[in-house]
Parts: sequence; structure tokens; C-alpha cells
Amino acid sequence: MAMHSSWKGASNNTALVVELDGAVDSARIERSLVRLLDGCPWPASRLRRRFPWGKLSWVAGPRGSLTVPPLRRRAAVTPSDVHRLLEDELDLAIDPRREPPLRFLSIDRGPDAGGVLVMTWFHPLMDPRGGQNLLGHLADFDDPAAPSPANGHAAAFEPARDRRSLRERGRQARRSLEYMRTLAPVPPVSPGSRLDAPGRVRFRHAGFVEPDPPRGRARATREISWRLAVVGKAMAELGRRHGLPDAPFLLPISVDLRPKGEPGATFGNRLAFHFARFAPAQTADVPALARHLRRQMADAVRDGQIDANAVAMEFLHYRPLSRMLRALPWTSRGEIFSFNCADVTDFPARLERCFGARVLNAYHVPAVLPRPGIGVFFNRCARWNNVVVSWIDGAVSDDDVTRIVDGVREGMGWIAAS
Repeated sequence: MAMHSSWKGASNNTALVVELDGAVDSARIERSLVRLLDGCPWPASRLRRRFPWGKLSWVAGPRGSLTVPPLRRRAAVTPSDVHRLLEDELDLAIDPRREPPLRFLSIDRGPDAGGVLVMTWFHPLMDPRGGQNLLGHLADFDDPAAPSPANGHAAAFEPARDRRSLRERGRQARRSLEYMRTLAPVPPVSPGSRLDAPGRVRFRHAGFVEPDPPRGRARATREISWRLAVVGKAMAELGRRHGLPDAPFLLPISVDLRPKGEPGATFGNRLAFHFARFAPAQTADVPALARHLRRQMADAVRDGQIDANAVAMEFLHYRPLSRMLRALPWTSRGEIFSFNCADVTDFPARLERCFGARVLNAYHVPAVLPRPGIGVFFNRCARWNNVVVSWIDGAVSDDDVTRIVDGVREGMGWIAAS
């Protein structure tokens, strides 16, 4: 998807927004970036496909040719000014063929209001968990006594190669393709299907706190299956309001491939995908739908389908998106998924402080492509349960987004912080 000609100019950015109790010290960030590039070139690389049939890959020159990713500074007086700057950052697409795939923005919110650090990257560079890892590395390099990455920390930045043979991985990839061809007997329909000319990338962030619920419910609501069921209910209501066809929902749910409890590699999207399927009518009973989605994922793990999808993604580096879509009969109308939904889980506790300031909150804002046109994303930071709705202007209205946020808050049992 990284170079698809139909989406030239469309943002494929992801932003990590970190709210701090003090001003952002840009000099310290620049110093950390210089140290990072001494041992890791990927933040200053370019995306290349050497031949039309060649592999899509990141390419970087020698250390002397690498420049530090840009860091810009802005001042903002009101919360609406801050939000406008964040939306501009998300909407300003990064062209990874001609510029670094990573950039930074520091926002001064005024006296006694603290600052905001925004790290924005071209999504194929790394996944949101990788973005958190990268911020952690930079915070470590902020300490002059910290070891230089040039001393050999490749495992912290790059994933280990798959040791299975090409023949074995090829069999797995074919299994994934066969499975993908059967996913949607009825093609999905997304809010973005109504867009003639896609507008700006927009987003809304809301933070809530969780009261002390019974333990069983607390566990259930923290699972992606429950959160997806809640979001699915909001999307079904949106579809009815807009008169969208009553097609089954289809969407990818990311599965982190990093070892549990370990930070894992930073760069490269270390994700596999499970494809959730359910009908709008099923969203009327959220607990039942959550159980249905949980069984779907368990079956995919048991059958080895998630591993097969992960292997297939490596082969897709060799295939332009147009060839991928021709292989899937249900994408003939240009629709791939119904909407996006993901949970990045917890912001790292070790990043309680960052570049000399205390972290108040942190959340991820991924841009969504014109189709599906909308996505809902979760994460937690300290006491905050963050919800971000990201959409393409024109796919839905501001009122639609308000209803989605309210529906998620109600379905999760969260309350606004006092």
C-alpha cells in the first residue's frame, strides 16, 4: 500500500502525541537523534523499489550522508490551536521516497501549560508499538552516560530474520492467500465508499477514567474482542443513519509478534493480522458479539492462520497493491475493509518522564486511508483510557464522531475525569 498510485497525496502518517508538564527541550531531542543515527540509519532512510518487480525496502547511505529528521517548533495559545496543529501534522503526508520517514514537532502551550511533543512517521516504517520503543530509545540516549547505539544494539532496532526455508514460507503464504480469497462472499462497504474527492485527515481524542467495576467485567472490557464489539455497534448505527448497504463487516485486527513482556524490535511493522467478520445485526448484543469475536480469534490461532498471514505480508513487499487486489475477488469495487480498529494497550511506564518533563498523557493518532475512511483506536496511559477517532473529512460528520465517542464511553463503562 505504501506506493499505490491511486493514493498519491493521501496521508499514511501515524502520530504519537505526548503531553508534558513542561516545555519541550528541542536541543535534547536533536542530540538524542544524532546519537541514534550513529548506530541506526532507518529514521533517515528512503523507501525504494529498485525495479517495478523488485522488493519494496528501506535504503540508507553511509553515516556521513544521513541528516537528522526535522524537528519544528510551534506556539499555541488555546486547545483549539493545539488541535489544529496536530491535524495539520497528521494531514501533511510524508513522501518517503524524497524525505525522511520520521519528523518531530514541539508545541509550546503557553506559560504554566506545559508542552506537547509529536512524533510523526510514515506508517510502513514501524507500528505504534515501535513508535513507543523509538521514543524510549531517544529518552535513553538523552542521558550522556548511556551507551551509544553504535556499540551494537541491532536487535533493539531490527527484527530477526525468519529462519524457515523459502519453500516452507511459500506454503504458508499460499495458505494465507487461499484464506483471504474466501473472507468476504459479500464485499464490504465502508463510509469512505461515498467519497468522490477525499478531504483532509481529521481526528478527535477523548480521555476517560475507569471506575472500579467487578473483576470479570474489567477483564472482559480490556480485551480487543469487547472493544471491537462496542465499536461495531457504533458503526452499525452510523451505517443505518447514512443508509449504507447492510453488508457484513470485515476488518483487520493487529496481532503483535513481539515476545510477550519484551519490547522487541522497533522498526518494521511487527504485526500479523486476524480478520474479524460479523454482521451489523449481531451488534445488538455486545456481550454475545464479543464472545463470537473471541472464538474467531482463538480458531485463527489454533489453525495457524495468523502465522500464515504474517509470512504472507513479507512476500507482499514484492507485489504492488494493484496485483494484490486483483488476487482478491471481493475487492473489485475498491473496498478493502469496513473500518479500522486497534488497541495499542499501555504506554510504557518507564517513560513516566521524557526529556526532563513528566508525561501527563500520551496517545496514538493514525491517519486512515480514503477507504475505509474511518477508524477507532484505543490506548492507556497512567489513569487515562484514550479513544481516538480518525476519519477523512466527508466520510462522516462531526456529529457522527460525537455519537461514536459517546457510544464507546457508554459501552466501556468509562466516565469523564473530574
